[in-house]
Amino acid sequence: MTYTPFQPFRWQLGHGRSLELGPRGLLMAIINVTPDSFSDGGRFADADAAVAAALGAIEEGADILDIGGESTRPDAEPVNAEEEQARILPVIAALARQTQAIISVDTYRAETARLAVNAGAHIVNDVHGLQREPAIAAVAAETGAGLCIMHTGRDRQKVEDVVEDQFHFLGRSLQIAAEAGVRREQIVLDPGFGFAKDTDENLALVARFEELHRLARPFLVGTSRKRFVGAVTGREPQARDVATAATTALLRVAGAAIFRVHDVAINRDALAMADAMLAAKNSRRDTKP
Repeated sequence: MTYTPFQPFRWQLGHGRSLELGPRGLLMAIINVTPDSFSDGGRFADADAAVAAALGAIEEGADILDIGGESTRPDAEPVNAEEEQARILPVIAALARQTQAIISVDTYRAETARLAVNAGAHIVNDVHGLQREPAIAAVAAETGAGLCIMHTGRDRQKVEDVVEDQFHFLGRSLQIAAEAGVRREQIVLDPGFGFAKDTDENLALVARFEELHRLARPFLVGTSRKRFVGAVTGREPQARDVATAATTALLRVAGAAIFRVHDVAINRDALAMADAMLAAKNSRRDTKP
């Protein structure tokens, strides 16, 4: 199946919504309703603070709000489903009432995903790529929610080549989605920067990103403030937004469609420059004799 990353692709989402991917890069704002996320833990642990942060992200240019209730950093304390749901469901319900913004739920639990879509979420974002609770694929199929399937290297034996491991893992995830009845138009993929990948592996994924288009799906990427960005720059998490924006521009030129970020404004500007350059490049190609 052929796929051209900059051509329009209509991503079908829950509640009859959709987003056009391809011609313009989109921003997903990270709203962690947690006390222990790696760079912003505790800032939005209160529901009112999380809603206010999400509304502020919309003002700064976010296209999607990603609401999560459990930290995914490697040494984070696990959270049970009841606690996760208590954190995020009031935030999702409030945002669904107060805004028309697209809402994503960051969870690997099928029941949390179902409740979040019922509360107003349009997208399910699974950091375990459907391979921890495969029933989450059935939730997407039954509700029509958009589905983001992320690659992870945690808790398994990886293929030695970092790109081949993407095909190995995500190929299985796509099979799970297809068997559950999820439509192609509902799916985007995420290469999982930072999830059981060292600095060299993350940099190789950036450098070889165009190879991933063989999977014939749009890509969401999340490099924001990740450890490999700090390894390159020597900066602490809260000081990594400029370098994050550099990866945003590089990955946009390589064909990524959606960018999951902490700082919306600086990445909006990086995307604006990358998209302007791509438009100029395409314009020159179109006018060649």
